[in-house]
Amino acid sequence: MNVQFVTMNSVTREKDMNKILELLQRKKVLVSDGAWGTQLFSKGLKTGQCPDSWNLDHPEEVSEIAKSYSFAGADLISTNTFGANKFKLDQYGLKDKLEEICYQGAKISKESITNDQIVIGSIGPTGKFLAMDDLTLDDLYETFKLQAIALESGGADAICIETFYDLDEAEQAIKAVKENTNLEIITTFTFDKTDYGYRTLMGISPKQMTEKLIICGADIIGANCGRGFSDMIEIIKEIRDVSKMIPIIVQPNAGLPEIVGDKLVYKETPDYVRNIVPEIINAGVNIIGGCCGTTPEHIKVISEIVKNYREKN
Repeated sequence: MNVQFVTMNSVTREKDMNKILELLQRKKVLVSDGAWGTQLFSKGLKTGQCPDSWNLDHPEEVSEIAKSYSFAGADLISTNTFGANKFKLDQYGLKDKLEEICYQGAKISKESITNDQIVIGSIGPTGKFLAMDDLTLDDLYETFKLQAIALESGGADAICIETFYDLDEAEQAIKAVKENTNLEIITTFTFDKTDYGYRTLMGISPKQMTEKLIICGADIIGANCGRGFSDMIEIIKEIRDVSKMIPIIVQPNAGLPEIVGDKLVYKETPDYVRNIVPEIINAGVNIIGGCCGTTPEHIKVISEIVKNYREKN
Protein backbone atom coordinates (compact mmCIF):
# COMPACT_ATOMS: atom_id res chain seq x y z
CA MET A 1 0.00 0.00 0.00
CA ASN A 2 1.36 3.44 -0.93
CA VAL A 3 0.47 5.89 1.83
CA GLN A 4 2.05 9.32 2.21
CA PHE A 5 2.43 10.53 5.76
CA VAL A 6 2.78 14.25 6.36
CA THR A 7 3.43 16.51 9.34
CA MET A 8 1.34 19.50 10.30
CA ASN A 9 4.09 21.77 8.92
CA SER A 10 3.49 20.53 5.38
CA VAL A 11 -0.30 20.34 5.39
CA THR A 12 -3.14 21.98 7.29
CA ARG A 13 -6.03 19.68 8.01
CA GLU A 14 -9.47 21.21 7.98
CA LYS A 15 -10.50 19.98 11.39
CA ASP A 16 -11.34 21.18 14.83
CA MET A 17 -8.16 21.11 16.89
CA ASN A 18 -10.02 21.06 20.21
CA LYS A 19 -12.93 18.73 19.61
CA ILE A 20 -12.73 17.01 23.00
CA LEU A 21 -12.30 20.18 25.04
CA GLU A 22 -15.17 21.85 23.22
CA LEU A 23 -17.39 18.80 23.69
CA LEU A 24 -16.53 18.81 27.39
CA GLN A 25 -17.67 22.42 27.66
CA ARG A 26 -21.08 21.38 26.34
CA LYS A 27 -21.54 17.99 27.98
CA LYS A 28 -19.38 18.29 31.15
CA VAL A 29 -18.76 14.52 31.30
CA LEU A 30 -17.83 12.26 28.37
CA VAL A 31 -17.60 8.50 27.90
CA SER A 32 -14.61 6.75 26.39
CA ASP A 33 -14.51 3.17 25.20
CA GLY A 34 -13.35 0.01 26.97
CA ALA A 35 -10.76 -2.72 26.51
CA TRP A 36 -9.50 -3.57 23.04
CA GLY A 37 -7.20 -6.44 23.91
CA THR A 38 -10.00 -8.25 25.73
CA GLN A 39 -12.20 -7.93 22.65
CA LEU A 40 -9.44 -9.04 20.27
CA PHE A 41 -8.88 -12.19 22.29
CA SER A 42 -12.61 -12.89 22.20
CA LYS A 43 -12.38 -12.72 18.39
CA GLY A 44 -9.50 -15.17 18.14
CA LEU A 45 -6.26 -13.33 18.86
CA LYS A 46 -3.79 -15.84 20.27
CA THR A 47 -1.20 -15.29 22.98
CA GLY A 48 2.07 -14.39 21.30
CA GLN A 49 0.42 -12.79 18.27
CA CYS A 50 0.72 -9.07 17.54
CA PRO A 51 -2.61 -7.36 18.31
CA ASP A 52 -1.79 -4.31 16.20
CA SER A 53 -1.19 -6.40 13.07
CA TRP A 54 -4.93 -7.16 13.00
CA ASN A 55 -5.37 -3.71 11.45
CA LEU A 56 -3.80 -5.20 8.33
CA ASP A 57 -4.84 -8.85 8.56
CA HIS A 58 -8.31 -8.67 10.14
CA PRO A 59 -9.68 -5.15 9.59
CA GLU A 60 -13.30 -6.31 9.71
CA GLU A 61 -12.90 -7.69 13.23
CA VAL A 62 -11.15 -4.51 14.37
CA SER A 63 -13.96 -2.45 12.90
CA GLU A 64 -16.51 -4.57 14.77
CA ILE A 65 -14.82 -3.65 18.06
CA ALA A 66 -14.90 0.07 17.27
CA LYS A 67 -18.56 -0.19 16.23
CA SER A 68 -19.47 -2.10 19.39
CA TYR A 69 -18.19 0.75 21.54
CA SER A 70 -19.79 3.31 19.24
CA PHE A 71 -23.17 1.59 19.64
CA ALA A 72 -22.62 1.34 23.42
CA GLY A 73 -22.59 5.13 23.64
CA ALA A 74 -18.90 6.05 23.88
CA ASP A 75 -18.02 9.60 22.83
CA LEU A 76 -14.36 8.69 22.32
CA ILE A 77 -13.29 5.64 20.31
CA SER A 78 -9.71 4.36 20.42
CA THR A 79 -7.51 2.83 17.73
CA ASN A 80 -5.94 -0.61 17.78
CA THR A 81 -2.41 0.79 17.93
CA PHE A 82 -1.41 0.58 21.60
CA GLY A 83 1.74 -1.46 20.89
CA ALA A 84 2.49 -0.07 17.44
CA ASN A 85 5.87 1.44 18.28
CA LYS A 86 9.00 0.22 16.56
CA PHE A 87 10.40 -1.49 19.67
CA LYS A 88 7.35 -3.67 20.30
CA LEU A 89 6.67 -4.28 16.61
CA ASP A 90 10.29 -5.35 16.14
CA GLN A 91 9.56 -8.35 18.39
CA TYR A 92 7.18 -9.59 15.69
CA GLY A 93 9.35 -8.58 12.72
CA LEU A 94 6.89 -5.78 11.91
CA LYS A 95 8.94 -2.66 12.64
CA ASP A 96 8.76 -1.56 9.01
CA LYS A 97 4.95 -1.75 9.13
CA LEU A 98 4.63 0.83 11.94
CA GLU A 99 3.22 3.66 9.86
CA GLU A 100 0.86 1.44 7.88
CA ILE A 101 -0.47 -0.20 11.04
CA CYS A 102 -1.10 3.17 12.71
CA TYR A 103 -2.64 4.72 9.61
CA GLN A 104 -4.99 1.78 9.11
CA GLY A 105 -5.84 1.67 12.81
CA ALA A 106 -7.02 5.29 12.73
CA LYS A 107 -8.79 4.82 9.40
CA ILE A 108 -10.70 1.76 10.65
CA SER A 109 -11.94 3.53 13.78
CA LYS A 110 -12.79 6.71 11.87
CA GLU A 111 -14.91 4.76 9.39
CA SER A 112 -16.66 2.86 12.21
CA ILE A 113 -18.07 5.80 14.17
CA THR A 114 -20.84 8.34 13.83
CA ASN A 115 -20.16 11.98 12.98
CA ASP A 116 -20.40 13.19 16.57
CA GLN A 117 -17.86 10.71 17.96
CA ILE A 118 -14.13 11.32 18.29
CA VAL A 119 -11.23 9.01 17.43
CA ILE A 120 -8.34 8.95 19.88
CA GLY A 121 -5.16 7.36 18.55
CA SER A 122 -3.66 5.01 21.11
CA ILE A 123 0.07 5.23 21.88
CA GLY A 124 1.43 2.95 24.59
CA PRO A 125 4.89 2.85 26.19
CA THR A 126 7.81 1.19 24.44
CA GLY A 127 8.48 -1.26 27.26
CA LYS A 128 12.11 -0.10 27.27
CA PHE A 129 13.85 1.77 30.06
CA LEU A 130 16.00 4.88 29.77
CA ALA A 131 17.55 4.09 33.15
CA MET A 132 18.77 0.75 31.78
CA ASP A 133 20.22 2.39 28.64
CA ASP A 134 17.81 0.36 26.50
CA LEU A 135 17.29 3.41 24.30
CA THR A 136 17.76 7.18 24.16
CA LEU A 137 15.44 10.17 24.35
CA ASP A 138 15.88 10.59 20.60
CA ASP A 139 14.82 6.97 20.06
CA LEU A 140 11.63 7.61 22.01
CA TYR A 141 10.86 10.83 20.19
CA GLU A 142 11.35 9.27 16.78
CA THR A 143 9.02 6.31 17.26
CA PHE A 144 6.31 8.45 18.86
CA LYS A 145 6.67 10.97 16.02
CA LEU A 146 6.11 8.26 13.40
CA GLN A 147 3.07 6.95 15.25
CA ALA A 148 1.51 10.37 15.77
CA ILE A 149 1.89 11.48 12.15
CA ALA A 150 0.45 8.23 10.81
CA LEU A 151 -2.46 8.31 13.25
CA GLU A 152 -3.34 11.86 12.27
CA SER A 153 -3.06 11.00 8.59
CA GLY A 154 -5.46 8.10 9.14
CA GLY A 155 -8.08 10.37 10.69
CA ALA A 156 -7.44 10.47 14.45
CA ASP A 157 -8.77 13.59 16.18
CA ALA A 158 -6.61 13.26 19.28
CA ILE A 159 -3.84 11.11 20.72
CA CYS A 160 -4.13 9.08 23.92
CA ILE A 161 -0.68 8.47 25.38
CA GLU A 162 -1.74 5.73 27.78
CA THR A 163 -0.54 3.28 30.42
CA PHE A 164 2.71 5.18 30.92
CA TYR A 165 4.79 5.03 34.09
CA ASP A 166 7.91 7.10 33.36
CA LEU A 167 7.83 10.91 33.18
CA ASP A 168 10.74 11.21 30.74
CA GLU A 169 9.15 8.79 28.27
CA ALA A 170 5.80 10.56 28.53
CA GLU A 171 7.50 13.91 27.96
CA GLN A 172 9.01 12.67 24.70
CA ALA A 173 5.65 11.31 23.56
CA ILE A 174 3.88 14.60 24.28
CA LYS A 175 6.66 16.57 22.60
CA ALA A 176 6.51 14.38 19.49
CA VAL A 177 2.75 14.81 19.17
CA LYS A 178 2.81 18.57 19.80
CA GLU A 179 5.63 19.27 17.37
CA ASN A 180 4.37 17.11 14.50
CA THR A 181 0.56 17.15 14.58
CA ASN A 182 -2.46 19.33 15.33
CA LEU A 183 -3.95 16.75 17.69
CA GLU A 184 -5.23 17.16 21.22
CA ILE A 185 -3.23 15.17 23.75
CA ILE A 186 -4.58 12.86 26.46
CA THR A 187 -1.98 11.31 28.75
CA THR A 188 -2.66 8.64 31.36
CA PHE A 189 -0.40 6.82 33.79
CA THR A 190 -0.95 3.49 35.51
CA PHE A 191 -0.83 3.41 39.31
CA ASP A 192 -0.73 0.67 41.90
CA LYS A 193 -1.51 1.05 45.59
CA THR A 194 1.64 0.80 47.75
CA ASP A 195 2.63 1.47 51.35
CA TYR A 196 3.51 4.98 50.15
CA GLY A 197 0.26 5.67 48.35
CA TYR A 198 -0.49 5.31 44.65
CA ARG A 199 2.68 4.99 42.58
CA THR A 200 3.69 3.96 39.07
CA LEU A 201 6.26 1.28 38.29
CA MET A 202 8.90 4.04 38.44
CA GLY A 203 7.63 5.42 41.74
CA ILE A 204 5.73 8.40 40.32
CA SER A 205 2.75 9.69 42.32
CA PRO A 206 -0.43 11.19 40.83
CA LYS A 207 0.73 14.58 42.13
CA GLN A 208 4.11 14.32 40.40
CA MET A 209 2.45 13.14 37.21
CA THR A 210 -0.01 16.02 37.19
CA GLU A 211 2.57 18.70 37.80
CA LYS A 212 4.88 17.38 35.05
CA LEU A 213 2.25 16.66 32.40
CA ILE A 214 0.67 20.10 32.74
CA ILE A 215 4.09 21.66 32.15
CA CYS A 216 4.64 19.38 29.15
CA GLY A 217 1.39 20.57 27.61
CA ALA A 218 -1.00 17.63 27.89
CA ASP A 219 -4.60 18.78 27.35
CA ILE A 220 -6.22 16.01 29.41
CA ILE A 221 -4.59 13.76 32.01
CA GLY A 222 -5.55 10.85 34.20
CA ALA A 223 -5.12 7.17 34.96
CA ASN A 224 -5.92 3.88 33.29
CA CYS A 225 -5.53 0.16 33.91
CA GLY A 226 -4.74 -0.48 37.62
CA ARG A 227 -6.68 -2.54 40.13
CA GLY A 228 -10.21 -1.41 39.43
CA PHE A 229 -12.80 1.34 39.45
CA SER A 230 -12.80 2.23 43.15
CA ASP A 231 -9.08 3.09 43.20
CA MET A 232 -9.71 5.88 40.71
CA ILE A 233 -11.61 7.96 43.27
CA GLU A 234 -8.52 8.69 45.35
CA ILE A 235 -6.35 9.20 42.27
CA ILE A 236 -8.82 11.78 40.92
CA LYS A 237 -8.76 13.60 44.25
CA GLU A 238 -4.95 13.72 44.22
CA ILE A 239 -4.96 15.18 40.72
CA ARG A 240 -7.60 17.72 41.74
CA ASP A 241 -5.42 18.79 44.68
CA VAL A 242 -2.90 19.98 42.08
CA SER A 243 -5.30 21.42 39.51
CA LYS A 244 -8.99 22.27 39.65
CA MET A 245 -9.02 23.03 35.93
CA ILE A 246 -7.26 20.22 34.03
CA PRO A 247 -9.74 17.77 32.50
CA ILE A 248 -9.36 14.29 34.02
CA ILE A 249 -9.90 10.94 32.32
CA VAL A 250 -10.01 7.52 34.00
CA GLN A 251 -10.15 4.14 32.26
CA PRO A 252 -9.86 1.49 34.97
CA ASN A 253 -9.60 -2.26 34.65
CA ALA A 254 -12.64 -4.30 35.61
CA GLY A 255 -10.79 -5.34 38.75
CA LEU A 256 -7.78 -7.63 38.95
CA PRO A 257 -7.97 -10.70 36.70
CA GLU A 258 -8.41 -14.17 38.19
CA ILE A 259 -8.03 -17.60 36.64
CA VAL A 260 -11.34 -19.47 36.82
CA GLY A 261 -11.03 -22.88 35.22
CA ASP A 262 -9.14 -22.19 32.03
CA LYS A 263 -10.39 -18.62 31.62
CA LEU A 264 -9.20 -15.19 32.71
CA VAL A 265 -12.06 -13.51 34.58
CA TYR A 266 -12.50 -9.91 35.69
CA LYS A 267 -14.83 -9.63 38.67
CA GLU A 268 -16.05 -6.02 38.34
CA THR A 269 -19.22 -6.59 36.33
CA PRO A 270 -21.37 -3.95 34.62
CA ASP A 271 -23.65 -4.07 37.69
CA TYR A 272 -20.69 -3.28 39.95
CA VAL A 273 -19.72 -0.42 37.66
CA ARG A 274 -23.28 0.94 37.84
CA ASN A 275 -22.85 1.46 41.59
CA ILE A 276 -19.36 3.00 41.59
CA VAL A 277 -19.45 5.33 38.57
CA PRO A 278 -21.58 8.04 40.28
CA GLU A 279 -18.91 8.27 42.99
CA ILE A 280 -16.21 8.64 40.36
CA ILE A 281 -18.14 11.44 38.67
CA ASN A 282 -18.67 13.20 42.00
CA ALA A 283 -14.92 12.98 42.66
CA GLY A 284 -14.35 15.29 39.70
CA VAL A 285 -13.75 13.18 36.61
CA ASN A 286 -14.49 14.54 33.13
CA ILE A 287 -14.10 11.43 30.95
CA ILE A 288 -14.73 7.87 32.07
CA GLY A 289 -14.30 4.58 30.25
CA GLY A 290 -12.56 1.28 30.85
CA CYS A 291 -9.40 -0.73 30.32
CA CYS A 292 -8.62 -4.45 30.64
CA GLY A 293 -11.66 -6.64 31.19
CA THR A 294 -14.22 -3.95 30.38
CA THR A 295 -16.63 -4.63 27.53
CA PRO A 296 -19.26 -2.80 25.49
CA GLU A 297 -21.72 -3.82 28.22
CA HIS A 298 -19.64 -1.91 30.79
CA ILE A 299 -19.51 1.13 28.51
CA LYS A 300 -23.26 1.00 27.90
CA VAL A 301 -23.87 1.19 31.65
CA ILE A 302 -21.41 4.08 32.02
CA SER A 303 -23.07 5.88 29.12
CA GLU A 304 -26.50 5.53 30.73
CA ILE A 305 -25.22 6.94 34.03
CA VAL A 306 -23.45 9.83 32.31
CA LYS A 307 -26.57 10.63 30.28
CA ASN A 308 -28.63 10.81 33.47
CA TYR A 309 -26.01 13.05 35.06
CA ARG A 310 -26.07 15.44 32.10
CA GLU A 311 -29.86 15.66 32.21
CA LYS A 312 -29.81 16.57 35.92
CA ASN A 313 -26.98 19.08 35.59
